[in-house]
Amino acid sequence: MVPSTSRPSAPVNGPVMPVLEWKFSQVFGERTAGEEVQEVDIISAIEFDKSGEHLATGDRGGRVFLFERTDGRDLCSRKDIERMDIGSSRHPEYCYRTEFQSHEPEFDYLKSLEIEEKINKIRWCETTNNALFLLSTNDKTIKLWKVSEKRLKKVAEMNLDQCCNGVLGESQPLHLKITTPWSENGSFSRVMNQILCDDFIFPPNGIPSLCLPMVYSNEVTHVARCRRIYTHAHDYHINSISNNSDGETYISADDLRINLWNMEVCNQSFNIVDIKPSNMEDLNEVITSAEFHPVHCNTLAYSSSKGTVRLVDMRDSALCDKHAKLFEEREVSGSGSFFTEIIASISDLKFARDGRHMLTRDYMTIKLWDINMESAPVATFRVHEYLRPRLCDLYENDAIFDKFECCLSGDGSRAATGSYSNLFKVFGTGPGSNEATTMEASRTPNRPSVQGTPPNIGRSLTNFARRGGRKVDDMDPNGAFSFSSKLLHLAWHPTANLIACAASNSLYMYYA
Repeated sequence: MVPSTSRPSAPVNGPVMPVLEWKFSQVFGERTAGEEVQEVDIISAIEFDKSGEHLATGDRGGRVFLFERTDGRDLCSRKDIERMDIGSSRHPEYCYRTEFQSHEPEFDYLKSLEIEEKINKIRWCETTNNALFLLSTNDKTIKLWKVSEKRLKKVAEMNLDQCCNGVLGESQPLHLKITTPWSENGSFSRVMNQILCDDFIFPPNGIPSLCLPMVYSNEVTHVARCRRIYTHAHDYHINSISNNSDGETYISADDLRINLWNMEVCNQSFNIVDIKPSNMEDLNEVITSAEFHPVHCNTLAYSSSKGTVRLVDMRDSALCDKHAKLFEEREVSGSGSFFTEIIASISDLKFARDGRHMLTRDYMTIKLWDINMESAPVATFRVHEYLRPRLCDLYENDAIFDKFECCLSGDGSRAATGSYSNLFKVFGTGPGSNEATTMEASRTPNRPSVQGTPPNIGRSLTNFARRGGRKVDDMDPNGAFSFSSKLLHLAWHPTANLIACAASNSLYMYYA
């Protein structure tokens, strides 16, 4: 474990929390050494549902994968769970359930624009009649999916025997049965169709021990159906969707607008935020993320490329062009540079479960805000400060525009975010907490870091020569970090200390 530079504060009242010891739990889609990863297999979205019983991931190929919690399923009731106190001895474990193709590549002929199938965001909706509902979106189209269980019906045994001309002789032992191949959905197999043909003749005295076919339904499969398609509402790429606490509406946001949808109406939405200027040359900021308040259905927040967060009350007016609160950290005079506004752009915004705090992620830091204090964040944590001298190189290879996500634990006592070299970092947000843990998305997350190890001189000179004398863009000054492998997406279990994170096409889970 490697401590990270941070400036913790005391945003949450309560005792100092102990430093968690993180351990590897599970991995799905782990690639072998030397295996080439296909672009369509790279994970682009991760989301737990409110209960933590299900986990969904989306990839750049437009597919959605569902995982279901499996630990503790052998316990019969809540009393049994409480009696065994499995919460202190077990951690959540998941298994693969199903997958489906959510989006396909499209082409906008009016604008001559290709629309990628990549899943940008996934949001879980309220469960109804044991069916799962979730929203998924690519750059232009939002879809509501229903995933339900379906039992496969299969026909089992028949005691009819196929004799000459299809006649059952009286001396034929009636206990002799022909077991037909399993057939799905109650359909007869080819053998049964041949037996029960027009030439079949019943014996004069009948069949005293005829057994009717047995239909079994002991195999369960998951079926995904698209219930709604919400489209033609955004001129720019959708970067956020967020469910409302009322369970009936949600918002979708692009660079310049935020729309309000009703779940049941797919052909109409209401524009509630519009920052598009009359003259596009006057455009100086864009919307980067938007999120509904988890408790108050009339409140939402959205962040901008200038590093500000605006809190909006939809009761004020139909078009929320005026914010109720503006959260902004004032820049120290004379400390700005060409990259100041670029690295200040907020890439992700999350509310704590109680709605009292917000967590934002910009390129260099994550910040925790109290919604009652607009002037400054209550805590700022530096994620990869070692990159500050290399901002020029990061700008040239576009790495400075990478959009990292962040997440809060269920109790709000810790925050997590990703970094380069498939690293992710966990910070304690409690009073007096100095917790700052760095881990790698691998089976050995806590192995000693090589950040302080001097580089191999021979190898560095070889790479330097191969690149024609240019700097090695994949390495930090100590030769330890790769900017081509980055951990952009992660999610925290709503009730347990479990983090799911995506490293390329692999889904890793860690518990504490």
